[in-house]
Amino acid sequence: MSVLTTVAALRAAESGHAEPLTTVRHAHLDDAPFVLVPLTLAGEACAPLAALAGTDPDHPVLLTVRSPHDRAERFGFAERLADLLLPHIEECRSGPTEPYTAKRGKEKVERERPLRAPQLLVPNAGGITYVRRLGRLTRLRATEGPHAVAPSVPVLGKWLTWFAERAEFRGCGLLQAMTRTLSAHWATGQSPAEDAHLAPLLGWIDPPDGCTGAETARERENPAAWPPSGPATDPAFDLTLDELVARYEGATGSRVRDAAASEIDRELHAQMLPTWQLMWHSVRLLRDLPPGAHVADRWAYDRRQFGEYGAYLDDDGRPQARRDHAVGAARRLARMEETQARYEAERAYDDPLVMAEYELTGEAFTGAVAARDEEHVIPGKRPGSTLWRPTVTVHCDLPVSMAPGTAVKSPARPKQKAEVLEVTPHGTGAAVLIQLNGGFDRKQRPPAPPGTLALLGEEVTFTSVDPQNLPSSLPDDEDTPWTHGGPPDAYEPTDEDAEEVWA
Repeated sequence: MSVLTTVAALRAAESGHAEPLTTVRHAHLDDAPFVLVPLTLAGEACAPLAALAGTDPDHPVLLTVRSPHDRAERFGFAERLADLLLPHIEECRSGPTEPYTAKRGKEKVERERPLRAPQLLVPNAGGITYVRRLGRLTRLRATEGPHAVAPSVPVLGKWLTWFAERAEFRGCGLLQAMTRTLSAHWATGQSPAEDAHLAPLLGWIDPPDGCTGAETARERENPAAWPPSGPATDPAFDLTLDELVARYEGATGSRVRDAAASEIDRELHAQMLPTWQLMWHSVRLLRDLPPGAHVADRWAYDRRQFGEYGAYLDDDGRPQARRDHAVGAARRLARMEETQARYEAERAYDDPLVMAEYELTGEAFTGAVAARDEEHVIPGKRPGSTLWRPTVTVHCDLPVSMAPGTAVKSPARPKQKAEVLEVTPHGTGAAVLIQLNGGFDRKQRPPAPPGTLALLGEEVTFTSVDPQNLPSSLPDDEDTPWTHGGPPDAYEPTDEDAEEVWA
């Protein structure tokens, strides 16, 4: 937890109301996200019990497993979920597309990506684990022979696994846990473990009129009125469910069995409905925040990944391996680190509250422009030549610890390169002389185009953080050198892959 987040949490605890951590929304929200509220059977790693799912806030689709230990019912549940989710995915794939330019080595290739991608929202981090485990359970199943499943089941498993893998990359909007998204935008006066429960968390952020967030959160800790947001269930409900399942499995007549099935459905629906309503309430709250400037770019990349994976399934269709090979794992880790660095930098550029964290660590400073020299030049590489390099002097109220020569950029002019020339103590703060090294719309001599140089008195921020300054990526699989084993063999699923040991 950062310093400012800690301060915000302390203020929330004192006031009884959540404190905003951002001024904009740093996550994409689709116009019609696919919301999934899952439940699993207690005591098992991946035994589907029930789910509320769909894109209509007022008409969720109920999926239940009346006999959770029955293998056929489990995969029947997966088939019904596939019948609901896969058409939504295909609707996004078959919609309009837009062109984009992709880099393949030194070459540029023109391609198409869908204008829309499916967005899957789950209540908490446990929901992401559920998606990953359900993908593992279903993607390697055979559609012929003994214990065959419907053809849609392994297809569902491949997509769920893909969603879960993409969720490991920061800033990805394809699969989001609502508690994580809310906690990234608001600080509460409770612990991070308590923030993992959607009902109290949302109580802090948006309490009813006349109540504080702290009071609302305490009321919502009652599992009888506000059941857990899944996939784990409340122990008291587990006892009730066990009795209902025993009655259903022991029923001798069809009428008695149907009545027991209806009662199981009603109880499971009642357990998930409050969370379903809170999910859509959360969506409305987040939509009230304006999106950050880089949100659209990240979503465009998500749409590109979605289109490419859909094309892969059409062309090849092999499921993901149980484990990454060594080269794939190294490349994946490098991409995750690169994505993390870019996401944090983009958040800072989009949001002054996030940038304030970098000011505390000495990686950024904010002040008013006190002077500017539009005629400033420096010696060029050739004898007698000069380069136009205007300067601005920024007066900061706080000390600045950046060393001369540090490369910086301003979020207001992200394409303009600059460097710190001199830092001079000035009262309780500092005066920073900054040289601008580019980004003048190709102008080589003054005057600079309007808006290129900050005006006198304008408040500006400069930071050494740069979303474009990223670590180099590893070579593609086919370019793996022989010193590292050469190109890895393509994955071929085996019968043993489906026989996973669940811990």
